Amino acid sequence: MQIANIPHPLAITMWDFSWLERRWPGAGYEDWDLILDELKERGYDAVRIDPYPHLLAIDPQKEWELLPVWNQQAWGSPALNRVTIQPALNQFLASCKAREIKVALSSWFRQDRDDMRMLLKTPQDLGQVWRQTLDSIADAGLLDTILYIDLCNEFPLRWWAPFFAQEAEVKAKVARDTPDGRRWMHDSIAVVRTAYPELEYSFSFISEIDSQQDVSFLDFLELHLFMTMWSDFDEQVGYTYEFDDSQGYANLVQKGEGLYRSDPEKWKKALSHGIELAAEWSRYAQKPLITTECWGVINYKDWPLLNWEWVKELCEYGVRQASATGRWVTMATSSFCGPQFVGMWRDRDWHRHLTDVIHRGPLKIGAKK
Repeated sequence: MQIANIPHPLAITMWDFSWLERRWPGAGYEDWDLILDELKERGYDAVRIDPYPHLLAIDPQKEWELLPVWNQQAWGSPALNRVTIQPALNQFLASCKAREIKVALSSWFRQDRDDMRMLLKTPQDLGQVWRQTLDSIADAGLLDTILYIDLCNEFPLRWWAPFFAQEAEVKAKVARDTPDGRRWMHDSIAVVRTAYPELEYSFSFISEIDSQQDVSFLDFLELHLFMTMWSDFDEQVGYTYEFDDSQGYANLVQKGEGLYRSDPEKWKKALSHGIELAAEWSRYAQKPLITTECWGVINYKDWPLLNWEWVKELCEYGVRQASATGRWVTMATSSFCGPQFVGMWRDRDWHRHLTDVIHRGPLKIGAKK
């Protein structure tokens, strides 16, 4: 699917590695047909998932034992888990195809017991595992379900791209804009583009926005944007992105909503600033924007004394501001649009309202203005 030819902006949600890992009773993804029907009812056009390309390329039918990234977040598994990628991946894609839901592929390069992701020594290795992943999908006649390929989530953060050695030395934005960073992105895309030129490719980013960065080899910019990136909200709350300690959530309970409610316009202004920086980069580079992780706080979940209303308020503001720029061809309503986030997921009308806003938004993705 050519993004430039879409009739209107698309509404997408991130189901990351949760789609396959969170299938124990009550985890949210046990019944794909049910939740895809619910996704469609909420007005979404697409979903972004991890097909585990580094593991699929080695053995798509092996039962892989995965180590948890964290135990505090509701993405993926909070404990040791086991998955088999195929035929599950193609079964999920077929269910999406039956509902006319497009699928964006990305990867967080989950760590298995033997840490096979560290076998990715070169950009060509990275491109090759993606080519084999697409071969597996094409062989099943499901390639037309794919919306785009994001070769590495939030490149080159060490959690998702430990095979990229420079991340240990310098900040993520600097690392990706070095000759080595550009080479990894350019050369890996070249491998998979040669095999599948009809698809569109990029790397997603969350670190600093730099409109001078060379992104000529990307088909679009996939930027993850949050109010907390342009404010001291987290510092004031005392949230420090704990992976294995609940203190950050205790601090969110104590201070999060109160701080937001004390001056909501301040926090909205910070978010608006980030959105405009992204739009400026899009105009300068003449690349359309996609955002699948957004708009308020980065981490949140169903938790005692945590209220979803202020989070939804910030996310609605972000959707409206981004939509008005005309630079986004695809965007999410939040990072929490999945069945494991019950307080967000159950508000069907909120989702429908915002996906309508996305669909009605303008498209101005050609000129530098």
